[in-house]
Amino acid sequence: MIEVQGLEKTYSTGSVTTPVLKDINFRINEGEYVAIMGTSGTGKSTLMNILGCLDKPTGGNYWLDDADVGSLGDDALSHLRNRKIGFVFQQFHLLERATAMRNMMLPLIYVDEYPEDAEKMAEKALAAVGLADRRQYRPNELSGGQQQRVAIARALITDPEIILADEPTGALDRKSGLEVMAIFKKLHRQGRTIILVTHDRAVAEHAQRIIVLDDGKIAEDGAAGKQRDPDVELDTLGAVEDEK
Repeated sequence: MIEVQGLEKTYSTGSVTTPVLKDINFRINEGEYVAIMGTSGTGKSTLMNILGCLDKPTGGNYWLDDADVGSLGDDALSHLRNRKIGFVFQQFHLLERATAMRNMMLPLIYVDEYPEDAEKMAEKALAAVGLADRRQYRPNELSGGQQQRVAIARALITDPEIILADEPTGALDRKSGLEVMAIFKKLHRQGRTIILVTHDRAVAEHAQRIIVLDDGKIAEDGAAGKQRDPDVELDTLGAVEDEK
């Protein structure tokens, strides 16, 4: 599904050039669950922006389903992004005055033809993240974890094949973070490709595979070892809280 070869990204300001990504090479197959991790400044968010068709590399190649992303114009990039990819960010980016339903339906504005059953699609996506009873709630009436689940539902509404998540638990407490990771586990089991960007090894270990960036290069790429299970961790956390 995804292949990058010799990928590079350099930013230029006047006569100063700053290389951020250097000779990145990997493949991600359909249905994989991959974490891209590294400390701040290692290039992981830049890589996510390229994988999400929000930016273009300055060198090398990126293919998404056989499309050479670097050769596409803005309109073609937008079409590919809206058709293939759902985004989840650390900050929820919800419109404060809009209900959960309205926030979720925003991506449908950009599809080729606005669907007649848009509300049913939104209700289905909300149910998938356990918030069917919160459809008319506004963001300030929801917890942080619930807001992130609305954001995940918004990413799902166009039924994308790939979910790109950038630090999705970074603004959440441990329990809410595990609940979000449990949703990603469910989506992966349904066949979606999940690419998770994080600085946290504990979060990365919920994925099947971990790619570690260091100074813009791949320092590690392999199986996560013993994959963590958010459902088990939630049960353990609940038992500890009950004892207290």
